[in-house]
Amino acid sequence: MNVQIALTATGGLALFLLAMHMMTEGLKTFGGGRLKQILGTWTSSPSRGVFVGFLITGVIQSSGAVTVAAIGFVNAAMLTLRQGLGLVFGANIGTTTTAWLVTLIGFGFKIELLALPILTVGVVLRLMLSGKRIQGLGEALAGFGLFFLGLAILKDAFGGMAGTYTATVAGNGGGWGAFLLLGFVATLLTQSSSASIALVITAALGGVIGLEAAAVTVIGANVGSTSTAVFAAIRATPAAKRLALGHVIFNIVAGVFGLVMLPFLLWSIGQAFAFLHFNGGVAVTIAVFHTTVKTFGVAVMLPLIPAMSKVLDRMFRTLHEDLGRPQHLDPSLASVPEMAVSAVREELLRLRALVTGVVHAAITGPARGISDEVQRQAAAVHQLGEAIGSYVGTLRMETMPGDVEAELTQSLRVGRYLGEAARLTHYVDSLRRDGAELADLAVAAAVAQVLERAVDCVVLAGQPGERYAREGDDAQRLAALELFGESYEQTKVALLGSAVAHRVSVEATDTLLAELSATRRAIEQLVKGDRLLRSPSHAATIEAEEDMAELQHQRGIRGDDLRGAPEEAPAGPSETHSAR
Repeated sequence: MNVQIALTATGGLALFLLAMHMMTEGLKTFGGGRLKQILGTWTSSPSRGVFVGFLITGVIQSSGAVTVAAIGFVNAAMLTLRQGLGLVFGANIGTTTTAWLVTLIGFGFKIELLALPILTVGVVLRLMLSGKRIQGLGEALAGFGLFFLGLAILKDAFGGMAGTYTATVAGNGGGWGAFLLLGFVATLLTQSSSASIALVITAALGGVIGLEAAAVTVIGANVGSTSTAVFAAIRATPAAKRLALGHVIFNIVAGVFGLVMLPFLLWSIGQAFAFLHFNGGVAVTIAVFHTTVKTFGVAVMLPLIPAMSKVLDRMFRTLHEDLGRPQHLDPSLASVPEMAVSAVREELLRLRALVTGVVHAAITGPARGISDEVQRQAAAVHQLGEAIGSYVGTLRMETMPGDVEAELTQSLRVGRYLGEAARLTHYVDSLRRDGAELADLAVAAAVAQVLERAVDCVVLAGQPGERYAREGDDAQRLAALELFGESYEQTKVALLGSAVAHRVSVEATDTLLAELSATRRAIEQLVKGDRLLRSPSHAATIEAEEDMAELQHQRGIRGDDLRGAPEEAPAGPSETHSAR
């Protein structure tokens, strides 16, 4: 029997983790900037986040669901850590409504009953419709439904065990420690503090346990509820792990307060009932106690969110996160435009060094291996480029001198060029690996040559310094880029010829062409960013080159040309090839 419970619980936990992944990925696809903006507005301040968390939890009767959703939003970078903390703190107050429903109505709403309808809607949207954003919404909804199914499986697996354990401990009595452990374990097993608290209230009403023991068990259940967030953060980003830890800290602080003040709180509640001539009874007393403890926790922790965020930001740090974190940008410099320009330039120089490093690693790496590492580094560097752009966007240019505004505008373009090169790095990495595995040695040699020419461009772009060291450096970069372009054209012709001769399959040709085109764009974006960073006077020349490339593209002269603005980058190999 215990083996069956273990297997069922393991399956429920696996389903739970899968649901978390689907929710995160679906939200990324569906939301983009729009959902991020909406959530940012709703939770623009910690106090608003608390209200939203309370409201949603009060409606759906599952603080675990709201907490996991908040972790998903933070995991998908749609909420900041501060916003997520406010949302989670509010959910902790919202979960007290369960005790009131059990007390006043006699039962709690089972949100898992909505799992199958939500899952059905999600699957229909994911499989039946073609729009990417709608499919992303479907995946997120399906994940949400699977989340509740996972919790339901855990409850079914451990419900009997939790009930037996509760009856045993309650019957044997014991000190506060036993009842604290009782609440913690019951919630850990059932993955529902609401169910545990409902059980406690029922037991107290039946006289199985006393009022003080019930209050201690409620505190244990609150601490046990953090296990849901911990499970959700197992494979999440460092930011999501920090939010889960913040949730744990909140419940520990509130729990310590509840234990220390327990006799006084129960006495105060009794005195208040007597003063109001209200016969609240055990159930209402527990509900008031639960609400008081949670409210105190929010009152204490809400003002500490900024400081708490700074402390948590230093935890779970990874090399990749440090790469994507600006080192020179300071919001306080916004009032001194000249210093802000200098800081942005220093960050751009760092960004250029990181981009050239990660692109060089993608080109020169072994035929197998390091692919995941390159992609993680490239994602972090791309995030740094976005952070630079966001910082420039916060500066008030209308109050700046004209030359400062112009330089910041150029800096924004440089950041976009370099960030785009980083975003496309995984295509470069794939081209290297796929090219090395080609059976057609002539095409494999052509791919190797185009990558060799790309290395020449990367090395020149990666040379240190803010300006050109000597006259002719720009001409040297342009010459290297021209040789790279010629090699690109030769490789494309060789690949198409090999496909016609059936030496390379159509599917492999499609993939290689997409990777080849994206590689070309990555190198061109890197060179543009480097040239513009070293000499802002090249802006007009670069614009003219982009306009010419766009004109050629429109005329169909070179339909695969990828020299357009950064935002026109291919979203994937199939899209790139279909555009031809």
